Amino acid sequence: MKWVVVPEINLIIRVSCLGLSEASPETIRRAHKVHPITAVQLKWSLWTRDAEEEVIPTSRELGIGIVPFSPLGKGFFSSGPKVVDNYASNDFRKHLPKFQGENLEHNKIVYERVNDMARKKGCTPSQLALTWLLHQGDDVCPIPGTTKIDNLKQNIGSVCVKLTKQDMCELESIAADVKGDRYSPAIMQDTWKYANTPPFSSWKVA
Repeated sequence: MKWVVVPEINLIIRVSCLGLSEASPETIRRAHKVHPITAVQLKWSLWTRDAEEEVIPTSRELGIGIVPFSPLGKGFFSSGPKVVDNYASNDFRKHLPKFQGENLEHNKIVYERVNDMARKKGCTPSQLALTWLLHQGDDVCPIPGTTKIDNLKQNIGSVCVKLTKQDMCELESIAADVKGDRYSPAIMQDTWKYANTPPFSSWKVA
């Protein structure tokens, strides 16, 4: 437990653990200097790997835990390509580039490759996707969105799946073949690549 003073806005906050979500490396470093950051939440999976460029190396350099959200690719690795058919018309996921047109047709092949490997390992595609993340290191704790007990049990079962270095390389080769941007250009502005927190000097207090 520590008292953190933010002099620019005359605020004193008592905190124990702090976490950040979708933060840029610069923001992570700035925040870590004020108070040690416990965890950084980011989008990381076989479906989306851009965080490997800078965010994950920065987090590890500073000893910060990594919490991947959407580790099953918005349901793609738990339900397969048919997951798109179950989205409501107003569900933004239905309009993500990876789920559209030629990208989706190509990514169906990606899913089948993951599914084939999962059968060989005696697990489900979702368990395989989670296991890939768990094998990234002890500092990684995926948080799959789960609303059903059966899915929760299945997700927990991923800790029992073992992958060799060859398995990991094969999965990364498959993941490299995923097509489509993470978001549309407008939404990409909200990701870590564009999410530098403005300096305190620019803050205005109403």
